[in-house]
Amino acid sequence: MRLLYDPTEPYAVDRLDVGAGHEIHVEQAGNPAGFPVLFLHGGPGSGCNENHRRYFNPAHYRIILFDQRGSNRSTPRGEVRSNTTPLLLQDMESIRKHCGVEQWLLFGGSWGSTLALLYAQAHPRRVRGMILRGIFLARERDLFWFARDGVSRIFPDEWERFLDAMSPDERLDPMTACLKHVLGEDPVLRERFALAWSRWAGQVATWLLPEAPPAEPDIEATVQQACIEMHYAKHRYFLGENQILDNTGAIPRVPVRIIHGRRDLTCTLDAAWALHRKLPDAEFVIVRDGGHLASEPPMVDALVTATDAMLERVE
Repeated sequence: MRLLYDPTEPYAVDRLDVGAGHEIHVEQAGNPAGFPVLFLHGGPGSGCNENHRRYFNPAHYRIILFDQRGSNRSTPRGEVRSNTTPLLLQDMESIRKHCGVEQWLLFGGSWGSTLALLYAQAHPRRVRGMILRGIFLARERDLFWFARDGVSRIFPDEWERFLDAMSPDERLDPMTACLKHVLGEDPVLRERFALAWSRWAGQVATWLLPEAPPAEPDIEATVQQACIEMHYAKHRYFLGENQILDNTGAIPRVPVRIIHGRRDLTCTLDAAWALHRKLPDAEFVIVRDGGHLASEPPMVDALVTATDAMLERVE
């Protein structure tokens, strides 16, 4: 089973002014003369960390990572103004030009897979290949599964704990309640609902990992991330209902590998299957024991295998 590559430090760290008060954290690691790959983190609102560089052979890849608007080390953190999907795609282009890259490999998981697909549709000449994990198509049914009626049937105990933050009326439509309060003006309610949402999402995403003692949450960071998540959910990710699948014809004919855990309960396998049906030339890998997180050992194995194999096709 493949493991992550050894830790590597960035050789360049920049802050990119993308307008409207937003500055984007961008870092590069690996081989400056290697094949460029852009890592697209999930969320929206999470961010990159040092382990994200380790999915790529640093001797052969020029590894480019960035924190999306309002996320992690990008500032202002938690800012939802001038923060939309089209602007994130515009930021990716700004990063490409800043780095002097003509074409690159896109590596995205969950919300990162959404951005990779949208970017490939908008800028097909800039994409040399894609590795996509935990496909999220940002449809109404995908949000309904996670936040209304779907995975709640598998985790009824955790769902009930999530609903404990709500009034009887709010329990009838918990997503609307979260949108209202996380994006609202009352700081007490904002914190309560952000923490409840974060705990629910975390329980579903991490269910395959060994149980660990609960860590004390960073309340400020949790609220900031939840604000970004709710902002995008409120606006249905600034996309048409079936926009990604309806526009797969715009994706260039480049090497694509779709990787999805069969036991992923955050983003269900049917989304990856639907994408595969639209991109029949793409390699499709179902990880039998894999869930949603890239850090799970079976997913690490599949992803590192994919990045190594992709080098032979894009260099």
